[in-house]
Amino acid sequence: MYPLVLLVIKQLLAGLVVGSAITASALPASAAVHNDLPIRWNSGGAVWSTDTEAMKTFLETGDVTDRGLRGGLDGSGWSDEEVREGLTKSYNVDLIGVHRFLYSDEGVRFLKNQTTSYFPYHSMTEYSVQALRSAIIADARDGSISSAGIMANLPVDMRLADFCGTYTGSQNVCAEGQCKGEAQCTSLLSWYVFLPACIQANQAVAPVVEVRRTTAPAPAPMVQPQIIRGLW
Repeated sequence: MYPLVLLVIKQLLAGLVVGSAITASALPASAAVHNDLPIRWNSGGAVWSTDTEAMKTFLETGDVTDRGLRGGLDGSGWSDEEVREGLTKSYNVDLIGVHRFLYSDEGVRFLKNQTTSYFPYHSMTEYSVQALRSAIIADARDGSISSAGIMANLPVDMRLADFCGTYTGSQNVCAEGQCKGEAQCTSLLSWYVFLPACIQANQAVAPVVEVRRTTAPAPAPMVQPQIIRGLW
């Protein structure tokens, strides 16, 4: 009975966590519920947008129907199939643990570091932490996350910025020592491949204490306290 009660409570808390996370994102009122353009490639004065349909086609069939995606794959440091497998790989997570990490000081620093060149198209870095955090938590609702799931839950269109000498178009791939070469360690698609594993590794999961019904032994009889009389 008690484990079941704890499970119900945890599910209720999870619902509250998601609601508060999305509300607390403080995204601009004009932001869409979900993005249509998860990657808008910026390079100098050129902009090319890869839409959700092109990403969906690639993830489901492996076919590349978009020139921006083609360029991103060629510069990823991985083969098309490796990127596809990496984007669709699922990682088990604890929703509350993910929420706890992403709202911690360490988690905010992590999110800032992970959005150096990839952020909302219009507001840029002003809401980059909130946008990525919202997408991760929304994807974690079912107890698992993937790169494709995070991308699908982005609340706004996102750009990869490489212009004006301010943004380099390079992302800080979170898996130090796991990537090889500049492309794997800085490209957007390689960053996406590693992101869910880093979230899984950093989630702050507290131990769950289950209350179990036990048959405790009868208490021992109370010992009468010895009366010590004062010397007065």
